[in-house]
Amino acid sequence: MADKADKLPENVPGKYYVDDQCIDCDVCRDTSPANFTRDDENGYSYVWKQPETAEEKELCEEALMACPVEAIGDDGAKAEEDVEELELLTF
Repeated sequence: MADKADKLPENVPGKYYVDDQCIDCDVCRDTSPANFTRDDENGYSYVWKQPETAEEKELCEEALMACPVEAIGDDGAKAEEDVEELELLTF
């Protein structure tokens, strides 16, 4: 299981992240190329864009499940639209 404390610094803020257990296997980049990219210098993948569509969210979840070393994490953060909806309901 990915560890929030070991998130790679290149990850953009948000729900999904890659931690330092990444073995650069290419699975996440093949599964969700719109959201994961490679740090060529250091030889690992990271989240360069959080998912914005239902399809991207589904592909990120697929990448998380397929990661052979469980280096992809979901920190449980609410999606931005969920937070906005909650704010509307509280007023």
